[in-house]
Amino acid sequence: MPLPKAVRRLTPDRLRDDPRLRGLAVGAGLIPPRALHSPAEAAAIARLAAGRRRVVEIGVYEGASALVLAGVLGDDADLHLVDPFVDASGYALPPGWGAMAGATQRVLARAGRRAASGPRVHWHVAPSDAVGRAWQGPVDLVFVDGDHSEEGCRLDWELWHPHVVPGGVVAFHDARASQPGGDGGPGPTAVVDGLFRGAAPLAGWTIVDETDRLVAVELVR
Repeated sequence: MPLPKAVRRLTPDRLRDDPRLRGLAVGAGLIPPRALHSPAEAAAIARLAAGRRRVVEIGVYEGASALVLAGVLGDDADLHLVDPFVDASGYALPPGWGAMAGATQRVLARAGRRAASGPRVHWHVAPSDAVGRAWQGPVDLVFVDGDHSEEGCRLDWELWHPHVVPGGVVAFHDARASQPGGDGGPGPTAVVDGLFRGAAPLAGWTIVDETDRLVAVELVR
């Protein structure tokens, strides 16, 4: 049973953010996974994922956005969750933050048991570039929310977008720092701006959704 919000608010930050303590509490269901997306972004993620058959999320953390994806995918869909659960780059999470693979896996397993139906969930506890280099088969949606350095985000794009089917989507989180009313990090924003904005956007792809820090691009049919 989750702890009441009033109790959680009294917890000092040094305890609230400790990866091991958070992992134990999240895994046990005492606290919900920390959402790194806004409500509007969650709605956009759900909208983009609805009806998809093969979805990849890069950067899972405590599983909040994975729960959004799992909540709209059918039982004929496959959800691939990619995260090494070690921020070797230093660009994926704020300093001192982290997540435990086992705890996040329990979050998704608990949600799966409660749902009447849902996707097949596949875990890849490994760096996204290692998974991407070995990947085979088409993908309908890739949600890029891992290494937030410009080099890391660009590598995720380069390795994963060739697998996206016509009509499929790549969504970038924290990629709207350059836009009015937007926000995000310099790395993902530079990748999105360089590829899809300006005088010569990448042929074959078009921006189909922008919400808060989220930008989604579609491969034109």
